[in-house]
Amino acid sequence: MTTKSDNTQEPDPNHSLCKGQNQCEDQTESLDQTQSDGSNPSFSRDLVVAFDTSSDYIALAVGRLEDSEPLKFDMPITLLAADDHPAQRQANVQLMPSIEALFKQYKLDKRQVAAVVCGLGPGSFTGVRIGVATAKGIARGLDVPLYGVSTLDAIAWNAWEKGVLGYVGIAADAMRGEVYPARYMLKRDGAHRLDPHTVAKADTVAKLWVSEGIPISLAGEGLRKHWKAFLDNAPCCKPFFGTINEELWKPTGQGLLLAFTALCVSGKQGSGEPGSLLPIYTRLSDAEENERKRLTTGGQITQGAMVEMPRCGVSDPTQVEEIVCRPMAIGDVELVAQLEQASFSAADAWSLRMFTDDLGQLGRDWWVACLGDKLIGYAGGWLIDGDIQVLRVAVLPEFRQKGVARHLIEQLARDGFELGATSISLEVRASNCIAISLYESLGMTSEGNRPGYYPASESGQPREDAVILRGELPLRRRPTERQDVAVSDNKAAIAFSRDYAADSLEKTSKTNDASRRPRVIAIETSCDETAAAIIDGEGDLLANVIASQVDFHSRFGGVVPEIASRKHTEAIVGVVDQALEDAEQGLDALDAIAVTYAPGLIGALVVGVAFAKGLSWATDLPLIRVNHLEGHIYANRIATKTAGILDEGKLDAGKLDVDKLDAGKLEPPFVIALLSGGHTMLVHVRDWGDYDVLGKTLDDAVGEAFDKVAKALGLGYPGGPVISRLASEGDPGAIDFPRALLHSKDLRFSLSGLKTAVITYIKREQAAGRTLVLADIAASFQQAVIDVQTAKALKALEQTGAKTFCLGGGVAANSALRKAYKDVLQAKGYSVTFPPDIACTDNAAMIAAVALDRYHAKRFMSLADDAHAQADLEQAY
Repeated sequence: MTTKSDNTQEPDPNHSLCKGQNQCEDQTESLDQTQSDGSNPSFSRDLVVAFDTSSDYIALAVGRLEDSEPLKFDMPITLLAADDHPAQRQANVQLMPSIEALFKQYKLDKRQVAAVVCGLGPGSFTGVRIGVATAKGIARGLDVPLYGVSTLDAIAWNAWEKGVLGYVGIAADAMRGEVYPARYMLKRDGAHRLDPHTVAKADTVAKLWVSEGIPISLAGEGLRKHWKAFLDNAPCCKPFFGTINEELWKPTGQGLLLAFTALCVSGKQGSGEPGSLLPIYTRLSDAEENERKRLTTGGQITQGAMVEMPRCGVSDPTQVEEIVCRPMAIGDVELVAQLEQASFSAADAWSLRMFTDDLGQLGRDWWVACLGDKLIGYAGGWLIDGDIQVLRVAVLPEFRQKGVARHLIEQLARDGFELGATSISLEVRASNCIAISLYESLGMTSEGNRPGYYPASESGQPREDAVILRGELPLRRRPTERQDVAVSDNKAAIAFSRDYAADSLEKTSKTNDASRRPRVIAIETSCDETAAAIIDGEGDLLANVIASQVDFHSRFGGVVPEIASRKHTEAIVGVVDQALEDAEQGLDALDAIAVTYAPGLIGALVVGVAFAKGLSWATDLPLIRVNHLEGHIYANRIATKTAGILDEGKLDAGKLDVDKLDAGKLEPPFVIALLSGGHTMLVHVRDWGDYDVLGKTLDDAVGEAFDKVAKALGLGYPGGPVISRLASEGDPGAIDFPRALLHSKDLRFSLSGLKTAVITYIKREQAAGRTLVLADIAASFQQAVIDVQTAKALKALEQTGAKTFCLGGGVAANSALRKAYKDVLQAKGYSVTFPPDIACTDNAAMIAAVALDRYHAKRFMSLADDAHAQADLEQAY
């Protein structure tokens, strides 16, 4: 890789973006002098902090805006400090300490920050999300706007600032033999991107660029792997591909500031709203890509289902009346064509062949809306040149103006944005006022008309103009819209640990406000729920908010880690803001920030941890890390203030004797069963924070087994609630499924054999031509689980001598399991305590409960601490 381009010149020194750059060397002394007298400087907000973590490097810089009234971001930014350094797989460990050190080294004050700028990629998905989540935390904590810039643009602008001019192609590493390519024209007035964001094989990119016939200088870390692909495709008669200096192949903080200023000059910097900023991905998750391939080639709607399912992909008998959107399958095309013919004139309608041919084409995106077996709507788009062009939209007449078309368009927009599109566009009849109103409500605006675009109707109506509408991506949310956020209406209380509560109250002021300190906000992102809760010093939950992702995962039959991480990044600011609003508190009323750090899906955990660290640094509030499993233990200290009433009425409180729950008197020692989709274990709680794991599963967790059996039966996701409802109608003794390790002397579990037995039974019955009685299968499977769980719980109590049994985790909401524990254990004289339903599934209230204890014990987290997929519950942290 020795070929060098000869296109390095000095950019225009009079250009506005050049002014005031490269001032780092003199800045330390000048800043030191302004504060040497010990007086407080005027804290006018004029600093911009910029960083990028999309690669194996951290790019970091702080700049100062030119003085103006009002402050303008389209003015030159003086570079004050920079720290660009390698951080291979260490971005979440190094980023916040690097920011803190840079501010300290150059004596900068974060109170002077006017804006945060973050590199959005494309690059490592996890790396980009770490930067974006951190930036959201900082911006939210400082109450300043947050802006995003393309990482590739930052590379190009840095090269321009170093004097590179001419035709430059950047190829960042995208793994899988692919690169993130973009071409730029670097002129004396700046860097101009010529291509939309995308991802492609290096060989494909090389051939495309060669076909343009213009020699080009290359840059980007993707060249370290794929330089040969470019050389092999270059014309043999003359040099075609050169490279710029390798030091300029990666993003820098200065490049970020330049790219940001350029966006501001063009007016394309965005809204600055922290909650709306999203990474540049350029591709869907693997699960979604594989789903599209499966559906367009005749595969199952839900992979792994062994029982015929309704068209919507969910066969839970209690849920078939719910409208479900999913990608179009080849089996939908005939119904789609019929709806098309009924919705459009013969001259305007697509044919069956047109839909069939278009469905599997590169860059096409098709969605359908279903109600049970009935297809009620569809929409399709074409991704081209950074724009998702809506090709067709139609909804059955009886379902129009019910939000179906809006949801279909939003699905196209979401896919388009994640594939690298920056806009969405369409044509609509000028007379279709209802449709135009819908599109305008999504933020789309008119760009003009196409005269006579639509053909004359058979009834003699003349040709009609088309209104061209376009909107920026991501689409704006409606003012009242929240992403499936559930708010606990019934306030709950957390029982104190026995030691510190009284002492804490004695030391505080007698005023009501002081006596209720500390106030802690807790954040939970360990799996597929984005949650935030606020607790006060008396254990009252002031807010408890959960944003569910279940609709995004249901058609896959389980949680997709990549989708979960993306949704956490989207939702986290809104969830935290909702918690603060519900608690009627500002960030200045808080005393600490808590976050789940382990165990869980690592890509999901890092989003919460990165956001919390950014928020902690910005607010100077101490940070508390919490073990997710310990949270489920503490969930048993949550009691609803209204006896016998559970939030949202999800369970029959009377049947479960919840009105007798007395969490205020729960004290160790006790035994708890932690049962969820990721964990199955029995724990001896010797004291709060002192745990002995008595036994755990050797393979599948209980919740995982429920999900896999439900998937095999075509019952949708999550499987636990569906099987529980179906089992209530079946005979638990109908099928004798195995009870693995039921009579073993230890307290270990095994669920994989039971899952396999259910699948084998289904295959055998289908082969014999017998009708499957789903209710009996569900009831018999559930009973096999219950028998082992109750027997092991009794054995654990006998071995430890504990007199109380508790339950935690998502499976703890299973009514049949609760009843069985009570029947078996209370008959032996043991006390049984269950958390309320809302505290069983993942939530931040339980994290807040743990955090309150850790706050008083002064067990705080550093900005260098990271998330962990695994954590030993027995190990103090």
